[in-house]
Amino acid sequence: MRSSTRPASHRSMNDQEHAVSDGQSGDRQPPGRRKAGGKRPRRFKNLRRLVKAGIAVAVALAFLVLGDRFAVLFAERKTEDQLQKSLHLEAAPQVDIDGFPFLTQVLDKRIDTAHVTVPDLAADRVSLARVHATAHDVRLDGELPSHLKGGTVRSLDGDVLLSFEDLDRELGASQVEFSRLGPGAIKADGQLPVAGQRLGVHAEARIGRSGDRGVSTGISRMRLDIGDVAVYRPGRDAGLQLTPEAARAVAEQRDKVRAMLAVPVIAERAGIDRSQIRDAMRSESALTRLTGTPGFVGKLMQVNLFDVVAEQPDLPAKLGIDPKLLGAVRGVTKPQLADRLNLSFQLPRTPGDIRIQRITVERDGIRAHLSGGALPFGDTTKARAEGGR
Repeated sequence: MRSSTRPASHRSMNDQEHAVSDGQSGDRQPPGRRKAGGKRPRRFKNLRRLVKAGIAVAVALAFLVLGDRFAVLFAERKTEDQLQKSLHLEAAPQVDIDGFPFLTQVLDKRIDTAHVTVPDLAADRVSLARVHATAHDVRLDGELPSHLKGGTVRSLDGDVLLSFEDLDRELGASQVEFSRLGPGAIKADGQLPVAGQRLGVHAEARIGRSGDRGVSTGISRMRLDIGDVAVYRPGRDAGLQLTPEAARAVAEQRDKVRAMLAVPVIAERAGIDRSQIRDAMRSESALTRLTGTPGFVGKLMQVNLFDVVAEQPDLPAKLGIDPKLLGAVRGVTKPQLADRLNLSFQLPRTPGDIRIQRITVERDGIRAHLSGGALPFGDTTKARAEGGR
């Protein structure tokens, strides 16, 4: 019988073809998918670890910065308290400490730079609107950072402002306003109560340094205006003169002119020839010629009305001046008026060496520029004071 079995070689070839076919179909997967354990998931895990580590570092840094800032605030408040006690201030100053990180400065017991602002510091008759100073190289004492006992400011620079607004309020009982006249000068304009009336007051002042801690004022060009009739200038040769407007009005009114010309001293002060005065008193035409002479109004303005009143008591009333006011005005001396307008002041005495370097007049007020050092505060001030006894 013939066997129906296929040759072995033929079977082997078919089996191989099926095996290859089965293997290809078993390994084939949809596009975009990878076997488990590939490189992409591993990369995602590493990225997640880096993100978590970055967040942890950021949080740690945030806490460090926050702690450092809290330490700064604590130190600033403690320093403000210490300065207020040491300088005997009514209000606590404002202290701002520079530098980061602050804790390293605390551990070194040394602050590089700090800014101090003191509001409304009393200085003699006036209040200093603002005292600002920048302290350099501040050495601290105490168990830091928990217990700050005090310290010493090695050097500082700053400025003091005496504002015109404060001057107007504190020295302005006479309703006087101060303003800048130039780099080193100011002017005062306002009103001054005299004998129940308010007279216009005007003056100028030169501002300068007085020693290492003081500011001085030299008052000049003082005058009191009695309406638009007369001007009083105090001083060694105190006098009351007619204003240009009043002098012109007098020259046009014959009765007033004759009243003034009747006083002998008028001829001396005004420089008018006595023969001209005699003719003017007798003749209307001569009076007209005299009053029309160029410079006659100026001569009337040179007359001291205090000299006229003694012989012509009714003349002030004719000129529109209250006679009682003249006596009160004459009693206003230059020192009295200068004292009302005096802006001089001394810096309060403080521990350490604080000096005024220069004075400037600005739009807002008088500014004194400071420098100094060796300024203790807190318990350090007490220790230094006791050590110096």
